[in-house]
Amino acid sequence: MSYRNGNYCAFYVAEPFQEGNLDAHGAKDFVYYNMLRMWEGKDDTFPFIDSHDKTYNVRDGSDWEKTLKPRLHQRLRHSKNIVLFLSSQTKSSRALAEEIDYGINDRGLPVIIIYPDYDTAQSLLENNNLKQSIKDLWEKLPVLRDSMSSVPTLHVPLNKDLITRALNDEGFTVNGKVDSGAYRYTS
Repeated sequence: MSYRNGNYCAFYVAEPFQEGNLDAHGAKDFVYYNMLRMWEGKDDTFPFIDSHDKTYNVRDGSDWEKTLKPRLHQRLRHSKNIVLFLSSQTKSSRALAEEIDYGINDRGLPVIIIYPDYDTAQSLLENNNLKQSIKDLWEKLPVLRDSMSSVPTLHVPLNKDLITRALNDEGFTVNGKVDSGAYRYTS
């Protein structure tokens, strides 16, 4: 069995995706992923281990069945969880749906969902429960909505301290996961 220590980042970008393309760097969800990479690069205590760095890069012009999909699966097999950016800009795509479906339903990976449109733990909550506006975002990714009850999901805003806390939380790793359900921090 492979060593599963990476954080697999899932995010929406328009297809076809090419990291070198300026359009990709302007895609909001991709920018948030790059922010995690920047935090990790500047702060050696930031607990992010990028699963995308564990295999060589491929271009989205590559064959889906022969190259892209197997590469996604390989990266997910080496991951301890999925970190999903879910924003008002997120749309379902073939790659994102495959990442979520395979990660949750085949690998049993817990999901840390980061909401970039929110910045505090309390901003996600109403009466100490996740706001309806948060639940409405789940509709953007039907595979997430339909699968998230089978793994623990942790819902956090775009806040470095809370993301650090989430990434350090063993309950949201494949080897230490807590019971399935939707979790959130209240402070």
